[in-house]
Amino acid sequence: MNAEDGAAQGARSGGGGMVPRRRLGPGGPEVPVFALGSWNIWDRMEAADRRALITRAVEVGAGFFDVAYYNMGPHAEASRTDLLFGEAIRDLGLERDEYQLCGKLWLWEYPKTGFAEQMRVSLDRIGAGRGGPEAFDTVVVGDFMGEIDIAQVVRDVQAELDRGSFASWGVNNWPAAALQLALDTAASEGLTPPSFAQLKYGLVRRSMAEGEFYGSWFSDGTLALQASDAFEGGILVGKLAPKRKIGADVGEIRERIVAAYPEVERIASGYGASPAQLGLAFCLANPATANVLFGASSVRQLNDNLGAIELLDRVGAAELQKATVELWLDRGVRADGVWSP
Repeated sequence: MNAEDGAAQGARSGGGGMVPRRRLGPGGPEVPVFALGSWNIWDRMEAADRRALITRAVEVGAGFFDVAYYNMGPHAEASRTDLLFGEAIRDLGLERDEYQLCGKLWLWEYPKTGFAEQMRVSLDRIGAGRGGPEAFDTVVVGDFMGEIDIAQVVRDVQAELDRGSFASWGVNNWPAAALQLALDTAASEGLTPPSFAQLKYGLVRRSMAEGEFYGSWFSDGTLALQASDAFEGGILVGKLAPKRKIGADVGEIRERIVAAYPEVERIASGYGASPAQLGLAFCLANPATANVLFGASSVRQLNDNLGAIELLDRVGAAELQKATVELWLDRGVRADGVWSP
């Protein structure tokens, strides 16, 4: 069966419904609860598989794509994943209103490499002016270590908002104090505040998203949560020794995560679900979660993930949270975003 046939079969199987939508924070767009990432994704697939996956995502209303140029700091990888995504979008001839795009603004080389230049390069790489998108719907301003002029970041983000490069923005793993300064700067200077935070969140990592710092912003509606790395690079779906580069092991708990996988599998099986469905349903059980960012590399994986919506509807948020409470493994890890081993 080829990739296009797989997409068609998926449409006839259990994943034929439309993905629900939630608001990506105050002032943010309405988005599907599933978001497809690009890091080490599109460059691991053949062209036909890329087209089939994008087609299937759009078909079920999950056409939200996080697409970045991985070229700075720890992501200086000369990756082609964004180029390949843009090629697939153009090959499919999708209209711009059929999908949403989330871009990245990196702080690793900021302000030496400014936001205007980053946007120009990112949009050019995915095909602006060649049948590709001319703007992102939203962007994530990337994580950082060391000293950053946060007030100037907010002003420079506003310049790109005014230029039309994107319509809203969020942050990725910022220290709580830095985010508070960004919110205060936006309020005092009449600028656009971030509407969401992209954080590591899932069955085993909960401290930052549910702790006293970010948790209060989520509970009072200041921000929405975009959950990322919910599968711990594939470990929580059974790939216990990932061969590709995966996210940082905050708190050095990865060995415990590997050891916990059988329990994840046991709980999922008890509900007649896959581990991936359990992990996604858990994230969506949190009312602060606008959407979950994951890396699917096949139509089959995406179709399986769609079952998380049915699982949450069938079992309910309270029951899922109760059943998985012992899987919270980063209890005691600092929850203010200032990470230390």
